[in-house]
Amino acid sequence: MTGVALVAGASRGLGLLIAAELVARGYRVHGCARDRDELDRAEELLAAGRVGALAAAEHSEWAPGSFTGDVCDVTDADAVSAWVEDVRTREGSVDVAIHVAGIIQVGPVESTTLGHFRAAVETMLMGPVHLCLAVLPAMLEADRGHIGVVSSVGGVVAVPHLLPYSVAKFGAVGLTEGLQAELTGTGVTATTIVPGLMRTGGHLHAQFVGDAPKDYAWFAPGASLPLLSVSAERAARRIVDAVLAGRSQVELTPLTWVGRRVHGLLPGPTSRLLGLVARALPRGGDNGPDATSRDTGHVEGESARRELGSRVVDAVSVLGDRAARRLNETVQRDGR
Repeated sequence: MTGVALVAGASRGLGLLIAAELVARGYRVHGCARDRDELDRAEELLAAGRVGALAAAEHSEWAPGSFTGDVCDVTDADAVSAWVEDVRTREGSVDVAIHVAGIIQVGPVESTTLGHFRAAVETMLMGPVHLCLAVLPAMLEADRGHIGVVSSVGGVVAVPHLLPYSVAKFGAVGLTEGLQAELTGTGVTATTIVPGLMRTGGHLHAQFVGDAPKDYAWFAPGASLPLLSVSAERAARRIVDAVLAGRSQVELTPLTWVGRRVHGLLPGPTSRLLGLVARALPRGGDNGPDATSRDTGHVEGESARRELGSRVVDAVSVLGDRAARRLNETVQRDGR
């Protein structure tokens, strides 16, 4: 059975792959993002069948659906409500809603401001809240519907140098776990999605707030090497399978599975181990921003890469770079 699906954060990376997976299964997908140009490129890639499941032979038994890109900022509750209502008016219903939109801010706490926390929470916690509240009334009235929210291993174990990210992702886990309990028996499901590192090319869009080149030097390989990260195409397929099946949660990597259980059983030793990891990572220097500032200053991953200028880091990040080109994370010279 197919229908209408919403994907918040569908213009690139994992969100683009999830949109492709749903389109390949016959869904009429409406994806949102803040950048019109990115959405236009996403529409072109999906229409040409060049992304993820749409390019894979195993989905040939489905008649492909369609993708429409809409500009919408998930941090704006009114904009999200208007988007959902517009899609419902055009399509008649919304059967699936998946929130993927996110930002990654990498750096030590002394380089982190109130503004960084607000940006993370508004995007990756309040964004899912806005989407869930907008789609729930009609889903409950129809006695059916599937909601999915992408959290992270950083939402079950606080990862050093990703504190605002972890704060927001912990909240997202609480949101979907609570929704799943509250919605039991209604026909509406909520799935907590807990991936680890995936090769999406997102290291080029990551926001570095401390010593950008040094933090990029460990973050980019971690998001690219096969033993540390997983194929984003495979992750998207498992995510869509879990959401459509109404599973309460899906953990996408062995590291996520192990990390969550070890932390649950041994929270003290886990925190001490992560403390040792934090001490090994670069610090932010003596001239960091005012912690109470609303400033969200950062260095984009692509700029940090150029500043670092390391052929070794570039070499071990090659799979992540290829994913970036494939998944609309970077604009190619031909404009795609």
